[in-house]
Amino acid sequence: MVKKQFKTESKRLLDLMINSIYTNREIFLRELISNASDALDKRYYLSLTDETKKVDKELLKISIEKDEEARTLTIKDTGIGMTKNELEENLGTIARSGSLEFKQELDKADANIDIIGQFGVGFYSAFMVAKKVEVISRSIDDEKGYIWESSGEDGYTITKYDTDEIGTKIILHLKDDTNDDNYSSFLDPYKIEELIKKYSDYVRYPIEMMVTTSKLKEGSDSEYEDVEELKVLNSMVPLWKKNKNEITKEEYSEFYKSTFNDWEDPLDEIHYSLEGNISYTALLYIPSKKPFDFYNSDYEAGLRLYSSGVFIMDKANDLIPDYFRFVKGIIDSDDLSLNISREILQQDRQVRLLANSIQRRIKTHLENMIENDRESYEKLFDNFGLNLKYGIYQDFGAHIDTLKDLILFKSSKEDKYVSLKEYVERKPEDQKVIYYVTGDSIEDIKKSPQMEKLIEKEIEVLYFMEDVDEFAITMMRAYNDIEFKSVNKGDFDLESEEEKKVIEEKTKENKSLLDAMKDSLTNYVTDVRVSSRLVNNPVCLVSDDGLSIEMEKVLSQSPNNMGMKANKILEINPNHEIFETLVNVYESDPELIKEYAKVLYDQALLIEGLPIENPIDYSNKVIDLMIKAVK
Repeated sequence: MVKKQFKTESKRLLDLMINSIYTNREIFLRELISNASDALDKRYYLSLTDETKKVDKELLKISIEKDEEARTLTIKDTGIGMTKNELEENLGTIARSGSLEFKQELDKADANIDIIGQFGVGFYSAFMVAKKVEVISRSIDDEKGYIWESSGEDGYTITKYDTDEIGTKIILHLKDDTNDDNYSSFLDPYKIEELIKKYSDYVRYPIEMMVTTSKLKEGSDSEYEDVEELKVLNSMVPLWKKNKNEITKEEYSEFYKSTFNDWEDPLDEIHYSLEGNISYTALLYIPSKKPFDFYNSDYEAGLRLYSSGVFIMDKANDLIPDYFRFVKGIIDSDDLSLNISREILQQDRQVRLLANSIQRRIKTHLENMIENDRESYEKLFDNFGLNLKYGIYQDFGAHIDTLKDLILFKSSKEDKYVSLKEYVERKPEDQKVIYYVTGDSIEDIKKSPQMEKLIEKEIEVLYFMEDVDEFAITMMRAYNDIEFKSVNKGDFDLESEEEKKVIEEKTKENKSLLDAMKDSLTNYVTDVRVSSRLVNNPVCLVSDDGLSIEMEKVLSQSPNNMGMKANKILEINPNHEIFETLVNVYESDPELIKEYAKVLYDQALLIEGLPIENPIDYSNKVIDLMIKAVK
């Protein structure tokens, strides 16, 4: 009998489990029962769709057996079972995508215990309470069974095992009790019943266990005797089939955690039934935290699909648009065929109606959250706002109307989130545009030279701090016919008539100076001009029409960068001492103005967070000018 070794990731996880880093060990029972329920779902589905796999539904169940003397706890199901290869694949490695990210997170686990629950690796939780685990299984497609055995990190064995029963039996040999840990409590029938009520009450199949009850002896009015009888420990009524007025917040949360392998309570739930062109019941959840692999290409989104209470598929991604992919949940419809496949799902008219209805309901719910539970919505947006913004940009703007009122931006009004609708409603009536500014952080944005005039005039500005922001609003073009205006771009129209006259006069008086600076920066800027937006800073760069400076920075980091550059304009503050210096230098030494122009341009690049072409040349020019200033 050859002992096989676990994969590296599994070994690390087993080490965490065996050394008991996670204190909430009782969830092992929830995880194993959830796996058993999935196996029963698969067998029942096969029974309905394959004449050769018929099974009496009464035979589909989960049994729990305890043996105090042997210190074993057994969880048995009559589900689909596993072949030898499936035993090895499912139990000998972490059978999920994103294993690299998983391993990376495991390396941080000492500082973040909750990592175990974030990956849905439920079977391994058995090793939190067991020193040895045996899995006996016979697949519905196999004539013989196999036993998988492991005591943890030293590996596992798989051998043939004679059994006539299709399904899986997991035998846990419990660890010895210590001063700190009472593993024997998991053999207490009251404890087992309590855990099943807490975590698995809504499993759709009976969870049975032999229990001892005290009953009156036959023919006696006062004498009792202990009787062993089989008891069903769970209610078996799917939560989504219940009236939502009868369900507590705690019940919603426990169902979510046990069904979707999350340690955290959900942020919110959406529970409703609809009758019409297509009838269905939905129980949807918004997670309170972003999954570790949410933006990984391997991440599988989708809703769990049932037809008349019969499980169809786990990740029906055609039921939910990509921009709402963070929503988890269950859809149960009487109008769908049991034989529907992923391929048919994409073409089925009923499914399209269903998907459109779900999308509308999620949108309405999120809009209500913005209005009535702003704190929760902002938590949602912190986790999944980037996904909503990408939704605006995707499919050539096809989803703008759906998403435009769901996106938020921090703004200069108290640095708090604001929706586009709120911004427009509170802007001055004579303000014809929505102002925005790009930057890496609020602190950097506030220091931006381009913000000075807006701060002075107390005009609200949206902060764009994510790469997708400007791409998204470029796709939108406008919000309800009100255009977006970048403070880093183009002409600025915030001056009073008197201020405009001053700028015009300064420009006219110093045209030859500005032209000389522009000529010396021919390869770098399209214009040099007197600024109307600067208050204290000497210079700034803004972009002309077309590609913005921020987009240039984003595209420069792309592997497919085509070398695209923004058309830059150098603006000079006419009220800063540097402007007077430039005028004097130009009058006394027109050639020297070229060096000043290049230094000011490089300074403006540095302010924008852009690289300068020749740092050594820049440094030498600054030193030369400092020396000349002393002379």
